[in-house]
Amino acid sequence: MRRRDFVARISAATVALPLGLRAQQPERMRRIAVLMAYAENDPEAQLRLGAFKDGLAALGWVENRSVRFDVRWIGGELNRAPVLAKELVALRPDVILSNTTPATAALHQETQTIPIVFAVVANPVGSGFIKSLSRPGGNITGLLYLESTLAEKWLELLKQVAPQVMQVAVMFNPETAPFVEYYLDPLNNFAATLGVKTFSAPVGSDADIEKTIAVLGRERDNGLIAVPDGFLLVHRKAVIAQVARYKVPAIYYSTPFVEDGGLIGYGVDAVDLFRRAAAYVDRILLGAKPQDLPVEQPTKFEFAINKSTAKALGLTFPQSILVRADKVIE
Repeated sequence: MRRRDFVARISAATVALPLGLRAQQPERMRRIAVLMAYAENDPEAQLRLGAFKDGLAALGWVENRSVRFDVRWIGGELNRAPVLAKELVALRPDVILSNTTPATAALHQETQTIPIVFAVVANPVGSGFIKSLSRPGGNITGLLYLESTLAEKWLELLKQVAPQVMQVAVMFNPETAPFVEYYLDPLNNFAATLGVKTFSAPVGSDADIEKTIAVLGRERDNGLIAVPDGFLLVHRKAVIAQVARYKVPAIYYSTPFVEDGGLIGYGVDAVDLFRRAAAYVDRILLGAKPQDLPVEQPTKFEFAINKSTAKALGLTFPQSILVRADKVIE
């Protein structure tokens, strides 16, 4: 099923509450603040926000009638996160939807009372947002993005498509991906069993991205893994452009990279997390407390490939890859 079709066919059946509680929905308009890490003009960001709004609509919340949204966009500029978080908290919303670890951290710094629901956060316990996944214990809960087994899958897929790869750079921004060790440890262990060398490639700007990939392009046996990182999503076109320029086989953690010209994407379906976040917000608006709502694990994953990019790199997808892909871009 195509991602946009999936969003359009959202059903309330999986998240609906008993009719008795639904009937108690208050008449006054509720206020939902949203802090997005991405740029407002990013189609993927709009898709994710749209999934959240559609999820609430399926549960009976009508925009500008029973609920209003106050949305702010960080746009990859981390220094804006605290400013925008303070601005949203000052509005005294009924609940806040946060997106990514830096956005959630900024909101957590501003309020320990207003309910916060996060989506696409990697390590909420390690970041100090919650006490445990089963018992959050404060004003924050939501949907987990981490899945450590993805690290092995990225390298496995990259090797199947580009078997010549023997050295792999793991790209991330330390400021937006402080949880990177969660992926690096299992990745390094798995790489050792394959005889593949891995090394960290921290970046913080488009210039860093170009410099790193230019070095990789000097050797045919180099490859690239882009781990889950809001910075990389915002700067994905820069990554993809340089990878194409220097002809480096690369695998990414989500489908948007492949839609924009990346070779392979495999990871958690973030649109699904935003859709599911609507159920949390709905329950809080109806009286539930974040501390009583366990954090949920990702349940939907996506595998996308780009045949045009493979051809440009002189690569061919094995039949085993073609039949498993959820999305094939010709």
